[in-house]
Amino acid sequence: MAVKALVDPEPHYREGAAELLLGDGFFRRDSRPARDCSVLLAWYQARSTTREQPLQWLDLMAGCGIRGLRWGLEAASASPLPAQILVNDADGDRRPLLEHNLRPVASATCSSVSAERLLCEAQLEGRRFDLIDLDAFGHPGALIQPALQALGTDGILVLASTDGRSPTGHDRPGAIRSFGAAARVHPASWELALRQQLGLLARQAWLLGRGIQPLLSFSDGRTFRLAIRLTRQLQSGEESQLGLLARCGTCGAQQRQPLLQLRNWPACHCPAEQGRWAISGPLWLGPLQQVDLLEALMASPLPVAPATRRLLQRLQADPGGLGCVWSTAELARRCGSGPPPLRRLVAALRAEGYQAWPSGVMAGQVRTDADLPELLQVCSTLRLEGPLMDPSTT
Repeated sequence: MAVKALVDPEPHYREGAAELLLGDGFFRRDSRPARDCSVLLAWYQARSTTREQPLQWLDLMAGCGIRGLRWGLEAASASPLPAQILVNDADGDRRPLLEHNLRPVASATCSSVSAERLLCEAQLEGRRFDLIDLDAFGHPGALIQPALQALGTDGILVLASTDGRSPTGHDRPGAIRSFGAAARVHPASWELALRQQLGLLARQAWLLGRGIQPLLSFSDGRTFRLAIRLTRQLQSGEESQLGLLARCGTCGAQQRQPLLQLRNWPACHCPAEQGRWAISGPLWLGPLQQVDLLEALMASPLPVAPATRRLLQRLQADPGGLGCVWSTAELARRCGSGPPPLRRLVAALRAEGYQAWPSGVMAGQVRTDADLPELLQVCSTLRLEGPLMDPSTT
């Protein structure tokens, strides 16, 4: 990299407490909420630790090094001992940029080896990290097992994938290859993708005798992001969180079954058994978010973007652990009317004794334990009560 690129003040970028050079590599400014979440998780871990040794944090595919820099400037001070931060990018030409950007963090070191090599060497050396951020291009499947092996007990793995076709049912052979699972097209495609990834993470962790606890899961439709805590052992009943999701493309009915309780699928709502289930999985059926952790992150004093605050509020309001997700657009099509206002629909379902939340993963969708006939009945009642299109209540 030319020396001029390191001394020219023009390309400076500011985010949080960090000021740095971006260089000429790929960088998405609109991914700040994801970076904010990584910094908040590091802050939470630093604040909560009772260890007498420094925390070990790894930015595995660092790019310009912004996450490691923000970890050091914003999160590390929450711990009595400064975290040891390893910032890695396989492109050796970016090493001068990393070293330049990380100069304000004395406890940070830079490396330029492949992610595979770094994780394997950590395994051979017995080194364990407390936080690994793996921001991959494409699907990071080949790195999941070595990343989990390099993660210490109660360590946090922050994972990103830009593979949006395979887990959403648009590349079924790709889903088999990458996830060892079937993926069928579904209106709640973003959630399906996140649950496929969590299902893969759970199976990989279980092979090590470990368990997982999802901390947060979200997507912008292009990148699918999640964070999990690796527990020392499986929690009671954790295996029952892996299962299958079935949807009838004709009538829209949905069913979920844990693999431990797998039985014949009941009939859908099509007449004369004309329907046909399209089955996805195995995938994670349990919660997508840890609510108490999200509450702690929202109370953090760190300088995060307003979009990040809104994201955390949305995720905190929908733990994602119960029922199926239904698109209000699909409900409207089946009712022959405009989409039901989401807040009114949620309130009406709760008034009928069902559990219901606006989906925190994908806009315009409702999560509920109500079955399709009850959903459609509530939508019809709302239509009779007044105009459905009310932007102030959606």
